[in-house]
Amino acid sequence: MPVQAIGRLLTEPQRRDVFRLLVAAQDCDMTVAESRQMIMETRGLTNSQVIEIEQEGVAGRWPPL
Repeated sequence: MPVQAIGRLLTEPQRRDVFRLLVAAQDCDMTVAESRQMIMETRGLTNSQVIEIEQEGVAGRWPPL
């Protein structure tokens, strides 16, 4: 199910892009908390939404896993 984001729904490709950015940030030595904060600030998402996308990506084994 798409994640609600500031009055609009994120598509799966958009959620996959958020997940890719989270993984890339963590690969560049950002902590999990720092990478989530960056996504919240740049994408206008809540912490809950970022965590939901993160869990969806891990469960679905989305790239770059």
